[in-house]
Parts: sequence; C-alpha cells; structure tokens
Amino acid sequence: MFEQQGVPSASIVTHVFTVTGKAMARTWGVPDFKFLVLPHPIANLTPEQMDQRAAEITPQVVDLLMNGQGSK
Repeated sequence: MFEQQGVPSASIVTHVFTVTGKAMARTWGVPDFKFLVLPHPIANLTPEQMDQRAAEITPQVVDLLMNGQGSK
C-alpha cells in the first residue's frame, strides 16, 4: 500500500464494494483504512456525469492526500 511506503493515496470504490474494501483493508493489516465511496454504478455514466461525480468527491480526495489516513 502506498500509505505504508509514506506516499499519500486516496482509494475510491462504489458503494456496492464497501464491504469488499473493508475486507481488503483488514487483509492488508489496516482495518481502519479510509477509502472514499461513490454511488454505483459508474460504468454507464456519460463523461459529463462522471466529471460531476469527480467534482463532488474532489474535496474528500484532497483531504486524504493532504492529511492522510488520520484525517476526519
């Protein structure tokens, strides 16, 4: 994981993969790993809709990158 190497990261999943994301974090030994969640599905979104989703989650991405896993 990037964070374990001192490299900030922001992982994003859609809500149907929340349980999987938590399981993977436990498997990697970081059960409190924070990841961001978008509504599912995204595969059928238009580029404009995907841009909107990206714009909406950008503040959370910036927070994780700037403050790491210790952020609120």
